[in-house]
Amino acid sequence: MQREEAEFANEAFYLAFAEKDIQAMDNIWAKSAPVLCLHPGWPLLSGRDDVMESWRSILSNPSQQPIDFYGVQSSALNSSTVAVVCYELVGGSAMVATNVFVQEDGQPRIALHQAGFCGNPPPNQPLNRG
Repeated sequence: MQREEAEFANEAFYLAFAEKDIQAMDNIWAKSAPVLCLHPGWPLLSGRDDVMESWRSILSNPSQQPIDFYGVQSSALNSSTVAVVCYELVGGSAMVATNVFVQEDGQPRIALHQAGFCGNPPPNQPLNRG
């Protein structure tokens, strides 16, 4: 898997979050690889069922704050795993997030998402989506 593929999938992840699209969120998560998720302030979620239930809860919450992301950096860990780190802006709070993508059926899928508050994030720069 190329870093660019994982970065594109990372953008799809945040688009699913922003649009509160549970089907798109479900599609981006790994189905056969083990998955882990650490939402800010939540305990560790392990296993696809628990992780997807958390996303259903978050995305169906009418008072969920909008999200944006910036500062994407990625690193290929091996030929089928890429880690993407970026900053999230949610309700005026800045967080740093790590999304680890694995290759399943020729597509990048999230196996790990971890986000936590960031006290000193870099300035928000416009995304280069061109």
